[in-house]
Amino acid sequence: MLGITTGGAKAQSLKVGYADPEIIITYMPEYTQVQSQMAIEYRTSQEALQALAADFQDRVEKYQKQQPLLSAERQAEREAELGKLQNEIQGAAARKDEELNVRQEELMAPLLEKVQQAIDAISKKMGLDIVIRSPALLYVNSDRVVNINIDIAKQLGIEIDEETAGAN
Repeated sequence: MLGITTGGAKAQSLKVGYADPEIIITYMPEYTQVQSQMAIEYRTSQEALQALAADFQDRVEKYQKQQPLLSAERQAEREAELGKLQNEIQGAAARKDEELNVRQEELMAPLLEKVQQAIDAISKKMGLDIVIRSPALLYVNSDRVVNINIDIAKQLGIEIDEETAGAN
């Protein structure tokens, strides 16, 4: 608990807790499902990009074989086509990365919501005024600030490693 005074007012006791939602999420059964789904989607995305890259490589090799037979003008056209295709592949890769990030956020949102609901419930039950995300903590006076990771896990019906949950 922290003492806070404001201009001549009596000191107030502020009850503070801390938690690490990311650690808690990794122990949730749904997290394994999210990881599996993301692995499938990543693999599918990679296969599609590899197919594009293989097609590009085939075109480059074909061009290199034909290059001595092509006029300078036709060489410039083919090189421009290859450059455009390479840019399209890079753009497709960037879009796929963004799509995967968005998809992961979509899949993780329900887990984050469950953890937040548990944090809210535990905070009310314990009368906490503030809950801080623990990876940001450099020092904790355990007499005045409480770790609620185990309480959150119990609220969610999951077991977490107490040593990991106690780390800040």
